[in-house]
Amino acid sequence: MAKQTLFKNEQCEWIDVEAPNTADIQQLNSQYGINRLLLDDTIEPNHLPKFEEQESVKFFLTREYIETDRHNLNTISDISTKLSIFILKDIIITIHRTKNKSIYEYKQELTKTNEHITPDRIALKLALKVMKSYDDENKQLLERMDSLENEIFLKNTRSSNLIRRLYKIKRKAALSSRLLNISGEWIREFKKLELTESEITDLADKHKDVIADFEHLNGQAANLIAMFLAFSDQKANQVMKLLAIYSVYFLPVTFLAGVYGMNFHNMPELTQKYGYFIILGIMALIVLGTFIYFKKKKW
Repeated sequence: MAKQTLFKNEQCEWIDVEAPNTADIQQLNSQYGINRLLLDDTIEPNHLPKFEEQESVKFFLTREYIETDRHNLNTISDISTKLSIFILKDIIITIHRTKNKSIYEYKQELTKTNEHITPDRIALKLALKVMKSYDDENKQLLERMDSLENEIFLKNTRSSNLIRRLYKIKRKAALSSRLLNISGEWIREFKKLELTESEITDLADKHKDVIADFEHLNGQAANLIAMFLAFSDQKANQVMKLLAIYSVYFLPVTFLAGVYGMNFHNMPELTQKYGYFIILGIMALIVLGTFIYFKKKKW
């Protein structure tokens, strides 16, 4: 267990715990009196976001967005990692399984701020960082989707790799929307902390904005996939149409060739001096007439 004190003054102590095991959980339980079941939730990889309060301990289980290159995007662990926050009287304890970007960024900001620091305010800042992780990813996904849209409409790309990239964006957007909607539970519980109304409203507004952005992204990705498939079908239809037109050109010609290839003895045309050239001319007229007809019909 990598346990360290990130901040400490007379009113507040911030303790950070990275990658705890079972023995570390037992130590935290003994030292701080935190319920063992709550601590067990911090090491379960796929646990959903939630809020619980037991006696003097407030527990926020959040999930921060992480960028991954996984081929399968089936669970919330494929796009996010847990950040658990325990608030005691004058102590805040954060627990996470891997390096956490939100904690690193806020730790750097703490060295430059002169504002009054409390466990509740640290929890608020971390919650805002968690929401920011989704906001940053939403912007990146939008840029990728704009690039894919240009490939579809301007470069006329129809590769199977493109549809896979579009589907990956849609899966990320759908999973993120699900996570953010569930996160509303612990977001609402920030009203129980000693924070100003404006600070709580700011967090709630940020949460709503990110949800709206991902729902919009999910819808846009679904529309783009549908348009891509429609264009692919249209291209296939054009190919089938072209093949059908060529078959119409050669169907009557093939019929004539079949008739005069039967080799019956009583076929007067076979004895004509210019019969071969007459038949070729008739074939050419049929093809030319068919072409003129299709041209007038704009087929």
